[in-house]
Amino acid sequence: MVKIGVQQPPAALKPEKEKEKAGGDGAAGTVLLPPGAEEPAPTVQGRRSSLSGVCYLTMGLLVLLLGLVFASMYVYRYFFITQLPRESVFHCGVLYEDSVYSPFKGQLELHEDVKIYIEENYEQINVPVPQFGGSDPADIIHDFQRGLTAYHDITLDKCYVIELNTTIVMPPRNLWELLVNVKKGTYLPQTYIIQEEMIATEHVSDMEQLGSFIYRLCSGKETYRLKRRSARRRISRREAGNCHRIRHFENTFVVETVICKKS
Repeated sequence: MVKIGVQQPPAALKPEKEKEKAGGDGAAGTVLLPPGAEEPAPTVQGRRSSLSGVCYLTMGLLVLLLGLVFASMYVYRYFFITQLPRESVFHCGVLYEDSVYSPFKGQLELHEDVKIYIEENYEQINVPVPQFGGSDPADIIHDFQRGLTAYHDITLDKCYVIELNTTIVMPPRNLWELLVNVKKGTYLPQTYIIQEEMIATEHVSDMEQLGSFIYRLCSGKETYRLKRRSARRRISRREAGNCHRIRHFENTFVVETVICKKS
């Protein structure tokens, strides 16, 4: 009698068949990745976001800066400049000593009317007939735009034009501040006099080249150019007859402008 037996498959083959069976389930299977094998997140979008933030921040700062600039201009124009009148008129008097030509007269007094045009950047000075004599009444214009000074000698009814001397003549804004302080009594100009000597040279025919301010002053009058003397010297009596003096001040001292004919 023959016995027929069925041999069991080895245990090592069972997991392989179970794996094949599990792999046959398709979508039902789940693949697990180890922790270190995760895919990195995309960084392009993050970089774009950071660049956009920097651009917006820069634009915001520019807008803020422009706003501050326009606000400063507004404050300066409507609050500061409005405090400075377009035309400032001062009636001024100063005491000074002339130790050279009037050593025994003590202190002398000089009066003048000053109009300051800050926006137009020029000054107009009227010197009336002085009380002590020896000086002519005059109208003077210091045009800082053109860099010219014009003297209208009222006694001679002639005009004289020369380059503006900025070492003697204060700019309009500085002169305005000086006269305001003098008016308040907080600052007084020094009481001394300096002299500048000039010679009349060529006749001026084209008045328009002198600018509108000097043109209005000297139109219809004989007008000459002036030249400063290169060396300071005492004027002789014969020359004194051909010279005229104009005393004025647009600084902390008095200036005597001596204008002589060309010999």
